[in-house]
Amino acid sequence: MTAHEREAASADGGRSTEEERAAEEERAVDQALALVGHQPRAGHRPPEGPGATPSKPPPSSPVSPPSAVSPPSSSPSSAAAAAAAAAAAASASAGPESRPDSGLTPSSPARSAQTPGAVMPSAPAPSAPAPVVSPLAAPAPAADSASSRSHGASSADRPASSPHAHRTGSTAWHAARALAESLGRAAPLAAHRLPLDRALGHVLAEAVVALTDLPSFDTSAMDGWAVAGPGPWTVKEGEGLLAGRGSTEPLPDGQASRIATGARLPADATAVIRSEHAHCDEAKRLLYAGREVVQGQDIRPRGQECRSGDELLPAGTVVTPPVLGLAAAAGYDALVAVPRPRVDVFVLGDELLTAGLPYDGLIRDALGPMLAPWLRALGAEVAEPRRLGDEAGALRQALVSSDADLILTTGGTAAGPVDHVHPVLAEIGADLLVDGVAVRPGHPMLLARLAEGGPCLVGLPGNPLAAVSGLLTLAEPLLRGIAGRPAQDRYRAPVPQEVHGHPHDTRLIPVVHREDSVVPLHYNGPAMLRGIAAADGLAVVPPGGVRSGTEVEILDLPWASASPWTEGCFT
Repeated sequence: MTAHEREAASADGGRSTEEERAAEEERAVDQALALVGHQPRAGHRPPEGPGATPSKPPPSSPVSPPSAVSPPSSSPSSAAAAAAAAAAAASASAGPESRPDSGLTPSSPARSAQTPGAVMPSAPAPSAPAPVVSPLAAPAPAADSASSRSHGASSADRPASSPHAHRTGSTAWHAARALAESLGRAAPLAAHRLPLDRALGHVLAEAVVALTDLPSFDTSAMDGWAVAGPGPWTVKEGEGLLAGRGSTEPLPDGQASRIATGARLPADATAVIRSEHAHCDEAKRLLYAGREVVQGQDIRPRGQECRSGDELLPAGTVVTPPVLGLAAAAGYDALVAVPRPRVDVFVLGDELLTAGLPYDGLIRDALGPMLAPWLRALGAEVAEPRRLGDEAGALRQALVSSDADLILTTGGTAAGPVDHVHPVLAEIGADLLVDGVAVRPGHPMLLARLAEGGPCLVGLPGNPLAAVSGLLTLAEPLLRGIAGRPAQDRYRAPVPQEVHGHPHDTRLIPVVHREDSVVPLHYNGPAMLRGIAAADGLAVVPPGGVRSGTEVEILDLPWASASPWTEGCFT
């Protein structure tokens, strides 16, 4: 076999593996949703209020059809079985880079990263206050350590050497994300009519169809002269043609009239000559062209941009400032859009301070200030985070009284003496869909549905970077599904040096883009925020790690992917 044939065979094998993984993930999601009785979303409920019109149904969800759904069960055990089924189906679907037995070891750097302040693998971690870029991500610290219950850090987060560190029931990372998004898209959505000044950042529930031709009449594209026929032209008297004026008299052949940009073109005009391309002899009242005049030049003909009835934007489009402008130009005063998902954030832990310096075993709450603006950047409406401490009763009351679309809890997702999330979920009859994800940091995260038709809950680990992992693994795709937002296009970027991975689990590492590659950052332990604060994305490192030059999947952070216009972002 030639080198070219080997390369082609390798590429075909990679594609085949990716297709098999995608199919396995879809089957895992279908099994999990079927076991808790989910049905595909039938479509948007019609918008409410006067003049509302029914919305068009969105594209069909990949959820199993009703005939394939098993009888629903409200018991947590059935949901646990669903998650186990998803994990079992997805465990064999790890991508071509999943090499738990690859035995990767730290290697000497092949080349230095082109990044100021980069640290070579053999160099000690710097003590400078700013996060430092490292071309080689150090092995994960004793992952999600139980010694730092601070902010609910889970006692189930044990070092990789622990025989219990890799839970056989953990859901594979890609399968967990796919399940969360499918769960969101299976939820029925209302559609409501929003004035243009309130629609920014929402998702269209109906297509935007042109209500008129654009432009609706022939207009001048430039300030200059409207002319009819060949020149020179006799100049008509008067102030000329201005934008916003009504119908005009026809322009006889051989005549010219001054015209402003956007003004309605007189009938029989054949071209517009820009002011700088013409010379007017005031004495003879004749206009001469400085260059050749082509029929139709600098005229915007009626319907050049669209005709009445043309679809301008499909349902599912995120409303950006240009979308608002296009809708207004097309004759809209309001848009039919999906409401923003409503999120409640419940912060658990008696050890948390809201102000001042840590003291006597108490620490600052890092997640309360971080989660609300992050969720708003994802397009959600977020209530002020509530701090519940370590009271099981307070947690139960908060869960059963919430009317949000999604509830986020921080900490308490393991089995420690004050980790109440699992017992409270069992007490109120919630369906536990995901109980642990094969990802570091953050594997004790969970996903539950509180009741039939009720809100979903994402339980985040208490360590800050572990919580970020849970946010991007479960909450972000779930919110995207609820809001009908399109998924981010998957893309990959190479890493300049070998990156260590977990033996069994996916690893998420903060990175920064540098030219055509991404460089992992230091300070990426589960309790650290210093790395993610300087990052513009997270690298998805498969089990076993990757070698120098390998491309890895990248998750963009919402503020790095250009949505500063999003209403409420970071406020």
